[in-house]
Amino acid sequence: MASGSDRNPIIIGGLPSQVPDFDPEETKEWLDSLDAAVDERGRERARYLMLRLIERAREKRVAVPEMRSTDYVNTIATKDEPFFPGDEEIERKVLNATRWNAAVMVSRAQRPGIGVGGHIATFASSASLYDVGFNHFFRGKDQGDGGDQIFFQGHASPGIYARAFLLDRLSEAQLDAFRQEKSKAPNGLSSYPHPRLMPDFWEFPTVSMGLGPLGAIYQARMNRYMEARGIADTSKSHVWAYLGDGEMDEPESLGQLSIAAREGLDNLTFVVNCNLQRLDGPVRGNGKIIQELESQFRGAGWNVIKLVWDRSWDPLLAQDRTGILVNKLNTTPDGQFQTYATETGAYIREHFFGDDPRLRDMVKDMTDQQILHLGRGGHDHRKVYAAYAAAKAHKGQPTVILAQTVKGWTLGPNFEGRNATHQMKKLTVEDLKRFRDRLHIPITDKQLDEGYPPYYHPGRDSEEIQYMHDRRQGLGGYVPTRVVRAKPLPQPADKTYAAAKKGSGSQSIATTMAFVRILKDLMRDKEIGKRFVLIAPDEYRTFGMDAFFPSAKIYNPLGQQYEAVDRELLLAYKESPTGQMLHDGISEAGCTASLIAAGSAYATHGEPLIPVYVFYSMFGFQRTGDQFWQMADQLSRGFVLGATAGRTTLTGEGLQHADGHSQLLASTNPGCVAYDPAFGFEIAHIMQDGLRRMYGEANEDVFYYLTVYNEPIQHPAEPENVDVEGILKGIHRFSTGEKGEIPAQIMASGVAVPWALEAQKILADEWNVKADVWSATSWNELRRDAVDVERHNLLHPEEEQRVPYVTKKLEGAQGPFVAVSDWMRSVPDQIARWVPGAYQSLGADGFGFADTRGAARRFFHIDAQSIVLAVLTELAKEGKVDRSALKKAVDRYELLDVAAADPGAAGGDA
Repeated sequence: MASGSDRNPIIIGGLPSQVPDFDPEETKEWLDSLDAAVDERGRERARYLMLRLIERAREKRVAVPEMRSTDYVNTIATKDEPFFPGDEEIERKVLNATRWNAAVMVSRAQRPGIGVGGHIATFASSASLYDVGFNHFFRGKDQGDGGDQIFFQGHASPGIYARAFLLDRLSEAQLDAFRQEKSKAPNGLSSYPHPRLMPDFWEFPTVSMGLGPLGAIYQARMNRYMEARGIADTSKSHVWAYLGDGEMDEPESLGQLSIAAREGLDNLTFVVNCNLQRLDGPVRGNGKIIQELESQFRGAGWNVIKLVWDRSWDPLLAQDRTGILVNKLNTTPDGQFQTYATETGAYIREHFFGDDPRLRDMVKDMTDQQILHLGRGGHDHRKVYAAYAAAKAHKGQPTVILAQTVKGWTLGPNFEGRNATHQMKKLTVEDLKRFRDRLHIPITDKQLDEGYPPYYHPGRDSEEIQYMHDRRQGLGGYVPTRVVRAKPLPQPADKTYAAAKKGSGSQSIATTMAFVRILKDLMRDKEIGKRFVLIAPDEYRTFGMDAFFPSAKIYNPLGQQYEAVDRELLLAYKESPTGQMLHDGISEAGCTASLIAAGSAYATHGEPLIPVYVFYSMFGFQRTGDQFWQMADQLSRGFVLGATAGRTTLTGEGLQHADGHSQLLASTNPGCVAYDPAFGFEIAHIMQDGLRRMYGEANEDVFYYLTVYNEPIQHPAEPENVDVEGILKGIHRFSTGEKGEIPAQIMASGVAVPWALEAQKILADEWNVKADVWSATSWNELRRDAVDVERHNLLHPEEEQRVPYVTKKLEGAQGPFVAVSDWMRSVPDQIARWVPGAYQSLGADGFGFADTRGAARRFFHIDAQSIVLAVLTELAKEGKVDRSALKKAVDRYELLDVAAADPGAAGGDA
C-alpha cells in the first residue's frame, strides 16, 4: 500500500491540498538523494538533514507548512512491511480461544445471584493488538532485568485474564471469581489492573483514564533517569501504553506529550485503540479522530504510525491511481465508518462506493460478502506486527500507533459497533452460538443450551498452547507479572538525624527548612544517598532546596548547553545528564507521575529509589488526588511534602493557595501515612521511621505525607525523655503545665503548637489554669488506630476489649480537651469520640484569604488568645471557672476585632 506522501492530494496542516509538480525530473533527483541518505547513512542522519533543510528554508523565507497529518491510509506501505515471523494460523486459534474465554468470563460474572458484570467490547476490539505484543514483543523479567513495562488498557482486563488462563497462570475457579475478590477469596480477580489487589500479577493501574498515558511517559523517562545515574541497566526496557481513542479526551492523556519528545524517549510506544467509540457514543462522529490525534502527536514531536486498514484493502489501494479512493477515505467521517461496521456489504457498496463510478468500478468484481469483510488495520496480525517493529526500530522520538478497530469485534451484530456495546455484559444463547461459530470453538449447542457457557482450553499439550509457552519463554517470561526482587536498604545511623534533634538554637527556621536540612544529611549517606530522587514543580528555591543545585544537579539528558544567568552565584542553576533532581516545570501531574515511577522502581526494576516530592501544599492532594490513589494502588513508596501548608501560614497568597484541608484528603487514602509535625526532632523521627517501614526489613507498601510550613520558629532540642512511640503513633505530651491550679489539656499540630504554648502561658499567668500541651503529630494515624480497635471489638465481643492508643495516651489527663490546628476542624474532629473527656476543636473552616498571619488567625479564632477562650469556655461548662470570665477574655484580647491581632512574623518562604 502506498503511503499518503506518494500521491496527490497530500494533507498539509490537516487539510487536503493539490500541489502541482512543474519539474518531475528535478523532484525525482531530490527524492533519490533523500533515499540515498537513508540507505547509506541511516534514518537518523536523514532526519537531521531534513531538519537542516527546513531550517535553511525558513532562513530564506520559503514558506514550509507543517505536515501535521497524512492521508487516511496506513503509514507503512505494503512493500515496506517486514516478514511476519509467527505462525498466523496458530496465533489465530490462540486468539479465538482468548476471545471466547474473555467473553464467557464476563458473561458468567453476570449470572443471577452474582451480577457483577464486566466489559467485553474493549478487549474484543484490541485483542489482536495485544496478541501480537504477547507473541513477539513484550519482554518478561526472567532475564534478570525489568523487562518491558506494559500499561494495559483497564477495560481490556478480561482478555488478559483469559490469556493467562490458557497459559495455566490462572485457573477456571479464578476466572469464575472475576470481580468477587472477597466472597471468592483467595481466587478473586480484580475488575481492572490493580497491583494492590493482585500484587504478583498487575504492575500498573490504568483504569482511571488519562493516568495510563501520563504514567507511561514518566515511566519511560524514569527508565532513562535510572540508567543515566547508574542505578539500573534499563537499556532493553520498552514502555508500551494501550489507550482508547475516547480516553485521549482526558487532559492528562495529551498534556505531557512534549516532555517525551523533548527528551527523545524512543523507549516509549503508545498504542491507541481507535475503535471510534467512547463509552456511550462516537468519539468524533463528524470528524476523524485518527487524523486529529496524528496532528496533535506530530505537533508535539512524536513519530506517528497509522494502522488504518487490513490487507484486504491492499489490492483496492494499489489500483487507486487517481486518488479517488484515498480522497473518499479522507472525507468520510468516523460516524459513518462506525455505521459501516454495523451494516451489510450491499449497504457499504451503495453508500461508500456508490456515489462515484470510478469507486463502483473498483469493487464490481467483489461480492457483498467480500466488501463486508474489508477490515480495519488493528485486527490484522501482519499489519500490527509491521507497526510494532517500526516503532521499536525508530530512534530519537517516542512513537504512537493509531490503530483503527471495531468495538465489540467478533461478538456479533448485537455488539459490533453499537453505541451501547460498552455497557453490554452478557451474551444471549444465540449470541454465544454465533460467536462460537465465528471463532470455530468446539463447543456444542447442548453445552450452551443447558447451562452457563463453558470455558475453552485446547489442552496443555496442544500445538497452540505449546506455541504460547515457547513464545513467552523466548521473550523472557510471562507478562503481566509483578516481581519484587529488591532487598532492604541499609538504614542510616542515628547520628544522621542528630543535628535536627538538637533544635535550631536561637535561629528561627520553618519546618520546611528543618526537613531540608535532614534531607541534606540523608543524601550524604554513602549507602542510600544516591537513591534519593528529588522532585519539585518549579519551586526548589521557594522550599530552600537550591542548596542542592551545585552537588545533586538537575537531571537533563542533554546536559546544560548554555551559560546559566546565575552561574556566578554559589547556588547556581545546574543541569546534568546524571543529575539527581527532577525539575518537571509547573506540572504537579508530571511531578506526581515521576513520584509514582520512582516509588515503584523497587518492583519494576528491582532497584529501590527514594522519591522526595515537595510541592505547594494546596496543589498536592487537591490537584492530583487521583494520582495519589494511583500511587497507593501501584504500591509506590516515598516521601511527599506538602510545603507552605496551613490555611493562615502562607501570608499574602490568598484563597487558591491556602491549604486547610489536605490532611483530611490524605486521610481518605489507605496507603498514605500522614503527619503534621511541629518541630525538627519530630520530623527526624518520622523520616527515620518512614525509611525503616518502606525501605528496611518492614518492607511496607505505604507512602509518607508530611505537611510542613514556611513560618520561621525556634525549634527546641529533643526532650531528654522524648516519647518516640507517641510521635510515631500520633500524639505526645510536649509541655507539662507548671503554673496554675485548674487542669486542662491543649492538643495542637504543626504550626499551631507554638500558639498552644503561648496560650498555655497566658492561661497560667492570667487565669490560674494549668494546661498541658500535646503535639498531635498525626490526627489521621490516631483515628486509623481507633477505627481498627473498634472493628476488632465489634467482631470479637467475647475477648477483652482493646483500647485505642489516643484513649490510653490521654487517660489520666484531666480535661477538658481543646484541639487546634491550621486545618479545618474536621481534621482534629476525627478523634473526638475517643478522647476521654469534654472536647472542643478550633479550626480554619472556610476559604483562605490574603492578610497577615495574625489577622487570619484571629479571623478563624485559632490564635493563642482564641485558644485561651476555648479552654475557659469548656472549664465554665464544667463549673470550674465563672462564666463571667468568658466575656472578660473576649474584651481583654479584643477577639471580635481582627485588626487588633498581632500581625505575627512576616516572610519565610521556606
